[in-house]
Amino acid sequence: MNRIAKLTALPLASSRAAGIAMAVLGAILFSAKAIVVKFTYRYGIDAVTLIAFRMLFAMPFFAVVAWHQSRRAARGEIVVMTTKERLQVCVLGLLGYYLSSFLDFLGLRYITASLERLILFLSPSLVVLLSALWFKRPIERRQWLAMVLSYAGVVLVFAHDLSFGGGGEVLLGSLFVFGSAASYSVYLICSGELIKRIGPTRLVAYAMLVSCVACIIQFFIVHPPSMLIQPAAVYGYSIIHATLNTVVPVFMLMWAVSLIGAPTASLLGMVGPVSVLFLASWFLDEPITVWQMGGTVLVLAGVFALMGGGAMRTPSGQDDRQSAR
Repeated sequence: MNRIAKLTALPLASSRAAGIAMAVLGAILFSAKAIVVKFTYRYGIDAVTLIAFRMLFAMPFFAVVAWHQSRRAARGEIVVMTTKERLQVCVLGLLGYYLSSFLDFLGLRYITASLERLILFLSPSLVVLLSALWFKRPIERRQWLAMVLSYAGVVLVFAHDLSFGGGGEVLLGSLFVFGSAASYSVYLICSGELIKRIGPTRLVAYAMLVSCVACIIQFFIVHPPSMLIQPAAVYGYSIIHATLNTVVPVFMLMWAVSLIGAPTASLLGMVGPVSVLFLASWFLDEPITVWQMGGTVLVLAGVFALMGGGAMRTPSGQDDRQSAR
């Protein structure tokens, strides 16, 4: 019996409690990624090195999952992927995990961890906008209101950060992270039909492997092999980043979805931006102000309104995937 089967075999109350706990903890661990990245940047490494180390340490875990999935396909337990589907996974891995993560890490060099997490939470609204553009889906009044709230919240925190100086860096970092959110939104929209056929576990494992390979190749194109020699703390933070901020929350959230459903797990994921406010204050001495709290409330209100209206379901209904950014 696999881990998910064991969890779902628990009594209903215990199963739901376990699902809620995993969804909340997974969201916090994902969001804490920004804190670890900030600490790692203190050692003078660039985004190319940072993401390469993250993927290098995370790769074995996803390789094991991918191997297990390929064995299941060979035994006929799940469908065998076609050549077209393999190519789609490669493109989606580059778009949804490699490009999205790289832009996110670039942005974190210039902006606060709390602003980064709020900008990433614009993904639901971007999915709505892009779906309306590509699939000619009308945007409802409540969806417009939700997007206004979300963007107003980000603008509020953005203006607050500008007031501390470094306007050019804040703008550049915000654009990088917004590009990350947009890249991941395109991934969500484009992967809907594929996930129906191959399942979320295989998609995440294979796409992450593609991203891992791309990040490692990029490192050796940009840097000499001698750049692999870094201070011990860089390796330590990279291992934490790869395990506690990537692999562990990916599967925690996947199990949470199986226990309490994607809508509830997504709503609980909103604890992420709130947790970053306090984690950044605690570990990075980033101030918690009324403006930040107000902006966070507006963004979360917008996301909540979108989820409540079912807008998180794209045309392909792929609302059960988990982010590994």
